[in-house]
Amino acid sequence: MSMDEHLSRVTDRFEELTHMMSDGSLAGDSYAELSKEYSDLTPIVKSIEAYQAALSELDGILSMMADPETDPEMKTLAEMELEELKERIPALESEVKLQMLPKDEADGRNALLEVRAGTGGDEAGLFAADLFRMYQRYSDRMGWKFEIMDMQETGIGGTKEAVAEISGKDVFRHLKFESGVHRVQRVPVTESGGRIHTSAATVAVMPEAEEVDVNIEDKDLRIDTYRAQGAGGQHVNTTDSAVRITHIPTGIVVTQQDEKSQHKNRAKAMKILRARMYDAERERQATERAQNRKDQVGSGDRSERIRTYNFPERRITDHRIGLTLHNLDNFLEGDMSDVIDALMTEENARQLAAME
Repeated sequence: MSMDEHLSRVTDRFEELTHMMSDGSLAGDSYAELSKEYSDLTPIVKSIEAYQAALSELDGILSMMADPETDPEMKTLAEMELEELKERIPALESEVKLQMLPKDEADGRNALLEVRAGTGGDEAGLFAADLFRMYQRYSDRMGWKFEIMDMQETGIGGTKEAVAEISGKDVFRHLKFESGVHRVQRVPVTESGGRIHTSAATVAVMPEAEEVDVNIEDKDLRIDTYRAQGAGGQHVNTTDSAVRITHIPTGIVVTQQDEKSQHKNRAKAMKILRARMYDAERERQATERAQNRKDQVGSGDRSERIRTYNFPERRITDHRIGLTLHNLDNFLEGDMSDVIDALMTEENARQLAAME
């Protein structure tokens, strides 16, 4: 389908929605659904109208310049306007294409963040803790709510595993490219010889799932309860409040022990389980759709090394887009926008190239 056909289809649909919503025949769910579609199409149609108006203006100027009866002074003015339009039209066209890119329906959702220590012993746990704090600080900068759902510490300030729910505007859209292996190169505080060690942590960012997104039947769950334990293995309370939920068909296991209430731990564990199952289904569908995984920024594979944090050189390198910055301290304080914006821009550019 050509771009003109795409534009006509969008504007025709927008006009149809306008009539349907103004005639008073819609109510309830139908109205709400069409109202959302209308709202989503409105900025796209405005971009199309601006683009088409510029093209129409270009045609008028070219006709004027080709007319032998146009006086020289008018032609001079027309030439100036022509140069301005030649710069403006490509930008308007790019804006239209960006607006028409297929939207990830999960972009506007909240997200669950999981950070786990990987290879590297105690140093990996310390790095995992650094990453978790980094995302918390980035969330603060973005005005999001960051709620810790689970925290398993190593006892020396490190983290074995940490889970947080992040709520706010377009959380998943900004964080979805963070999933993967993050590698650190630095001299551990426990290293007396000053040697640089390499260790890693794994990050998973999943869109929050509603009950309607994932069908979980009670018969598919095995739920175990036990007494919550602290970092050294000591019991932290006297009741079996900790919960372990196993989804038997997929083998996904979720444990939750942060709350003193078994009911609250179960609710949190189910929220994490739904997110993991929803994320797995999204990944399966994306794999089926993608003829070439290189069409995306990274594969989304949790085992893919996506970024290196080099402390001696104060450097961050994102391997998927070849971006290197030397502002490691600020980055770990949550100043992540340069990298995250670059990842989103690169993904848009790849999708635009696929539309050509």
